Amino acid sequence: MVRRATLADVARRAGVSKTAVSLILNERPGSRLSADAVARVHEAASELNYRPSHAARSLRIGKTRTVGFISDEVTVTRYASAMIKGALDAADQSQHTVLIAETAGSPERTSNAIDAMADGRTDGMIFASMRAHEIDLPKMPPELPVVLLNVTSANRHASVLPAERDAGYQITRLLLNHGHRRIALIGGVPSAINKPRQSVTLGPRFAGIYQALAEAGIELVAQIDEDQWEPQRGYLATQELLRTCAKLTALICLNDRLAFGAYQVFAEHGIRIPNDISIASFDDDVIASYLRPGLTTAQIPFEQMGREAMTMVLSGDTAGEQRLVPMPLQLRASIGRAGQTETLS
Repeated sequence: MVRRATLADVARRAGVSKTAVSLILNERPGSRLSADAVARVHEAASELNYRPSHAARSLRIGKTRTVGFISDEVTVTRYASAMIKGALDAADQSQHTVLIAETAGSPERTSNAIDAMADGRTDGMIFASMRAHEIDLPKMPPELPVVLLNVTSANRHASVLPAERDAGYQITRLLLNHGHRRIALIGGVPSAINKPRQSVTLGPRFAGIYQALAEAGIELVAQIDEDQWEPQRGYLATQELLRTCAKLTALICLNDRLAFGAYQVFAEHGIRIPNDISIASFDDDVIASYLRPGLTTAQIPFEQMGREAMTMVLSGDTAGEQRLVPMPLQLRASIGRAGQTETLS
């Protein structure tokens, strides 16, 4: 095994003291070392492939440059794994390492993961969830920065969530601005609205939708509640709309999988998108860009949310702050002007 270069090796090659090497490589101000000495030390460190001992540095400054990332099923879910990418990118920019544990929502596994990371003296901890709801967390050390990602807690920990109210408002305004006044919705779950243990984002999303409608002086012409937001349920709900709702011109689906089901029904009935009916949705699942015409949808910014959570943890300024990350609209071809042809009846 090749012996790892030490601080003394660098000092010997550069012709300076170990103290000087430490001052230079740690970029401590006020060392009064010459530019020539600084250049020699960096050159020697590069030639020897010198890497500082993180263990020694951790003992010296009381920091490990590691952050714990504990989630329920984010790492195995393609919809939300971008949260991890965002967190990793932000950690890398600050030269931190991320320790990841997946718990499948098990309280016992969560507790074990917390204990393991606490034993490793992580500098902060992120708790992430695939489903945006309120969770219970065991008591955390008060000096440990903790941020919740796509989830909240009754203890009011700092959290990062998508800006759902703004997204609901913008999606609805987009349809209104295209002249639509007979708008239906698929995917409401009344039992979950304003119940944080079930969802902390559904209520704000509906609040944004209803605000835009109220400002325009109109109401939804129909709302079909669905607690399973999958293509088959979107398919069945859209069939029901065609049977019961007259002169519909636009449809809001609460996620892209419901919209996928709606697309199939309209295709079977020869109803053209967006000529005969417009559709807007939420999430920006990969399926949204594959549909033809492409589906206009509000993107859940998982990657940016991961970045924000890591930035908050590393800053240490996490006292109860809730940060809302904008949900950018992905404008595709599923929305047209009302009245392009006869309205759907």
